Amino acid sequence: MTPAEVQGKQVTVVGGARSGLAVAKLLATAGADVFLTERDAPEAGLTDALDEVGVTYEFGGHTPRALDADFFVVSPGVPSTVNLVQQAQRLGLTIYSEIEAASWFCEAPIVAITGTNGKTTTTSLTGHVFRTAVDTDPAWRDRDVIVAGNIGYPMSDYVLDTDADDVVVMEVSSFQLDHIDTFHPRVSVLLNITPDHLDRYQNKFERYAQSKFRIFENLQAGDTLVYNHDDEVVRTQAQQRAARRNVTALGFSLEQEVRAGAFLRDHALVFRINDQEETLMQADDVALRGRHNLYNSLAAAVAARVMEVRSDVVRESLASFEGVPHRLELVRNRNGVRFVNDSKATNVNAMWYALESYNSPVVLIAGGRDKGNDYAAIKPLIREKVRAVIAIGESADTVLREIGTLAPDRDIATSMEDAIQKADRMAKRGDVVLLSPACSSFDMFENYEDRGDTFRRLVMRL
Repeated sequence: MTPAEVQGKQVTVVGGARSGLAVAKLLATAGADVFLTERDAPEAGLTDALDEVGVTYEFGGHTPRALDADFFVVSPGVPSTVNLVQQAQRLGLTIYSEIEAASWFCEAPIVAITGTNGKTTTTSLTGHVFRTAVDTDPAWRDRDVIVAGNIGYPMSDYVLDTDADDVVVMEVSSFQLDHIDTFHPRVSVLLNITPDHLDRYQNKFERYAQSKFRIFENLQAGDTLVYNHDDEVVRTQAQQRAARRNVTALGFSLEQEVRAGAFLRDHALVFRINDQEETLMQADDVALRGRHNLYNSLAAAVAARVMEVRSDVVRESLASFEGVPHRLELVRNRNGVRFVNDSKATNVNAMWYALESYNSPVVLIAGGRDKGNDYAAIKPLIREKVRAVIAIGESADTVLREIGTLAPDRDIATSMEDAIQKADRMAKRGDVVLLSPACSSFDMFENYEDRGDTFRRLVMRL
């Protein structure tokens, strides 16, 4: 759909959080007649913001009025299985995601990044590379860099300020990809796929994976697909889809030298693009620690080179990036014990990456709202690295049963404060107290940021 086609349309936006508000304002500004429906009470100031742009609304539940629309736009927090969305589909209404609607107005090339784990870090890192280019490379001086999407900044808030010379870096989730139609990145990056959010996909990994693969759906000649060559599921799909669409496929790998892309050789990051090989930098000079962050760094580096960022800029950026909040964030070193906030680890694979990053004994705080976790893959690392498991939230009993018995010590905490107090008592000098929940936060907190902020605040009070 084009911006001109939006004008005069009756649009229902489902969900009144950040994405819903942003896309409602965008479409209203473009001339659509927008109605927002939200099952919960409005946040402070929300109705004033909607009134200002002429959006009508309902809160506290969905009424039949919401079905009086030409199409729906759903926020990523709204499952496709909710009754209202199902009714709309039965009526033949098209369902779009917020990123799809925002993309109709975007003239700038999009670098879109998805994956089960690492997408926020990789998106932030890629944005850092581009912004470093703006600061240091005359060829980039007049370009703006927008970092948005699932990272917490809806693209709808920024898209009208972009033009064709800018660059948009977007973190996209499976939920956002579920309802795309013409969403078209210039560079599509797929980091990995492991089981996650299966409660939203009928507990079927295949459905979840197919949602991730939609990032490749609208690739055209001249576009580039960047993929994790070491993930068999990702590699197979990426190579097949690139061949069908005649687009460039660039892999990244820590395990072997790829034909085209980037890889690790003798502990150095190496580019091999357009049949030209170049050693970028030593792995030890990459700012982010851990094997998983080498994958993230390779992905960001390849995406940046596709967008013609110079190697010296990429090298400087990878060496200077400071990371993102709530992802292996060192909060405090207290009496020789490091307290680390990894609240963004909302699945077992993310916990695996966190534990893999430390050689010191770990006191692990884990639990929350379970999303269909299978803890089998993490059990060897629990036995090897974890001194104690402190379980929190709805899944506390499951966490203790699945992994707590593998550690020398274990306990259940009734709150985050209780968990931190118990961890502080259990930890010894040289240990790491690691909040890496492997679960969503919605049983106890508003979101993973709220959970991480709470952890950070309570640790600083010790």
